[in-house]
Amino acid sequence: MSGVSPRRGLRAVGCREGQTRGTEMDRSSWQRRHQQNPAGRQLDSSERCVTGTPKNPQDSSHHDADSPSTSSSTAGDSSVPDLPGFYFDPEKNRYFRLLPGHNNCNPLTKESIQYKKMEGRRLQLLDQEDKQKKKVTRMGFNMSSILQKKQLGFLNITSYCRLSHELRVSCMERKKVEIQSSDPSALSSDRFNFILADTSSDRLFTVNDVKIGGSKYGIIDLQGLKVPTFKVHMHENLYFTNRKVNSVCWASLNHLDSHILLCLMGLAGTPGCATLLPASLFASNHQGTDRPGMLCSFRIPGAWSCAWSLNVQASNCFSTGLSRRVLLTNVVTGHRQSYGTNTDVLAQQFVVSTPLLFNGCRSGEIFAIDLRSPSQGRSWKATRLFHHTAVTSVRILQEEHYVMASDMAGKIKLWDLRTIQCVRQYEGHVNEYAYLPLHVHEEEGILVAVGQDCYTRIWSLHDTHLLRTIPSPYPTSKADIPSVAFSSRLGGLRGAPGLLMAVRQDLYCFSYS
Repeated sequence: MSGVSPRRGLRAVGCREGQTRGTEMDRSSWQRRHQQNPAGRQLDSSERCVTGTPKNPQDSSHHDADSPSTSSSTAGDSSVPDLPGFYFDPEKNRYFRLLPGHNNCNPLTKESIQYKKMEGRRLQLLDQEDKQKKKVTRMGFNMSSILQKKQLGFLNITSYCRLSHELRVSCMERKKVEIQSSDPSALSSDRFNFILADTSSDRLFTVNDVKIGGSKYGIIDLQGLKVPTFKVHMHENLYFTNRKVNSVCWASLNHLDSHILLCLMGLAGTPGCATLLPASLFASNHQGTDRPGMLCSFRIPGAWSCAWSLNVQASNCFSTGLSRRVLLTNVVTGHRQSYGTNTDVLAQQFVVSTPLLFNGCRSGEIFAIDLRSPSQGRSWKATRLFHHTAVTSVRILQEEHYVMASDMAGKIKLWDLRTIQCVRQYEGHVNEYAYLPLHVHEEEGILVAVGQDCYTRIWSLHDTHLLRTIPSPYPTSKADIPSVAFSSRLGGLRGAPGLLMAVRQDLYCFSYS
């Protein structure tokens, strides 16, 4: 990047922009000229077009410390004024002119500056994760203080268990999991797109992007996930699709989690479909007593989301969220019931005790369908909640009095269904347009979500306190957003609590120490 020496004056910087592609001047030159210009002296035109209005150094410092920004001043020293169209490099102690992205082999843009800053922060957090074994989630709380307060009667058993879980979550260490497979070459080339643990957390369904295009599926047996080896086996299947997978959930048709329900997009004139994939099709699956099942496919075009019903009044049924309608399908009888909406349905979940289906929409509306009501008219809308942007995830809590929802503005809200009010909001989540699920674990009292910035955040369900922020092992990228699964029993009933993170070709385990 070429530049003009600061001693040739500000006139060369301000009025010869067309003759030089990258203009620079050092901080000391700017400060000397600024000091020589008293308030009563009028600046000429060449000086005014460069200097602008200096920013308060205290305001700039406060802004830099609180949140990242794409402005040019964030990349420099907090005491350096912000010059419109210029970027201050603290390492070279110079200003550089921001160049347009076209017709330049190495442009300096706001995006590149922001990416460099975020990557530096990620590497710093990774280094802290490796060095700092003991982390503090709340000031004044460690294992000894929690135990002492319990013995003195200041904490009941519920609070003690919750704080103990929070402390152990903060001390989870990252370990790489060794994946064994009949095709080791595929493991080094196929990238994880999505992972989903079953109810007992001894199986992990995976969607992998194949290098030649398309997706393939697998089931990872988590029973071998033991400290300190961390070895698992991938059971693959020849079932392969070149369609995009929009949504996945476990389905209990023959028994609990006997199938996997997938929503596939249409391709080249072929309509989209919802597919029930038997888990018994995967070779050497630990459910060896299963007879080979049949793959069932339902022609359902444009499905954005899906959910399987565990309610006895809607048994053997699944729902798909489409563009401007919700479709309820009975797998055994083939009967379908359609509910019209005025927007796309992006997230769904059934209530277990009552025949209700909650839906999150692109318009920001969350509504419940009473499955006992006829689909004609509007009487089937039992509950209505509203976010400002598209809702990407809806989770019903165990008592079924609360619903958790996240949207494309990064807002995560807990709604009380009895008062139709937002009672809690969890800050720090990052999302602008991606479909990002929520993971609610009431037994441990935590909420887990991966942001579009590739950071995994863990909050306390009780008081919305951010317990931990886990950086991705790889640089931030739209294509490398991690997929996670948390369980209190990874690997089955005898398993330990922990977090699984899949990114690129790697699987990591954050286990309780």
